[in-house]
Amino acid sequence: MANIFPRWSNLLPLKIAFCLGTIVFGIALAFAYYATPKAQVVGYQPTQPIPFSHKIHVDQLGLDCRYCHSFVDVAGHSNVPSGNTCWNCHQHVQKDSPKLEPLHRSMDESYPGYDGKPIEWVRVHKAPDYVYFNHSAHVNRGISCQSCHGDVNKMEVVYQAESHSMGWCLDCHRAPEEHLRPLEEVYNLNYNDDDVKKYTTDSSIKTTKDLGKQLKDTFNVHPKTSCATCHR
Repeated sequence: MANIFPRWSNLLPLKIAFCLGTIVFGIALAFAYYATPKAQVVGYQPTQPIPFSHKIHVDQLGLDCRYCHSFVDVAGHSNVPSGNTCWNCHQHVQKDSPKLEPLHRSMDESYPGYDGKPIEWVRVHKAPDYVYFNHSAHVNRGISCQSCHGDVNKMEVVYQAESHSMGWCLDCHRAPEEHLRPLEEVYNLNYNDDDVKKYTTDSSIKTTKDLGKQLKDTFNVHPKTSCATCHR
């Protein structure tokens, strides 16, 4: 009896499975690349309209984080500085620098090309819309900017230093003593073990982590780890 199906059809199921697998893999790869916000990727470092150096402003000049991010300790979100904040200094300092052209266009009415439009900073850190996060609740209980944003004071160009994933957040909630510091040191991005002795006479407390354990009890810090903590 002759074969009903031609010989080449023997490999047809394998070919179909391979094609389907390739399509599924391609869709997953495209979704991961195009649908994942860039602001969730460690190392994300967008080009800003003005090349602002945190290293110069924070590390060299000693500018406090709250001068530019003025809502961080009183609101749920941290604001980016308006043109007025930059203009307070730069109408006098480095005012002829070509790097500040976008600032002049925004703020200086006598500048050729003045349009009065706000500077369009590119956001670096952004939690997904379904995540509840309150900046003031963290910084007012001893969590420094540094814990979430890395050594910003040393960055010429700000980039995302931590993943800000759910697992990353839970690690901190389960062991907050790793990050807790005295409230006076929250905005001190050079805080280290040498600063601990200013806050205790206990000779057994030698590191920031040791002090963090003490502060956990002092501040009565007991972070929740349930889903409802962030997903409300």
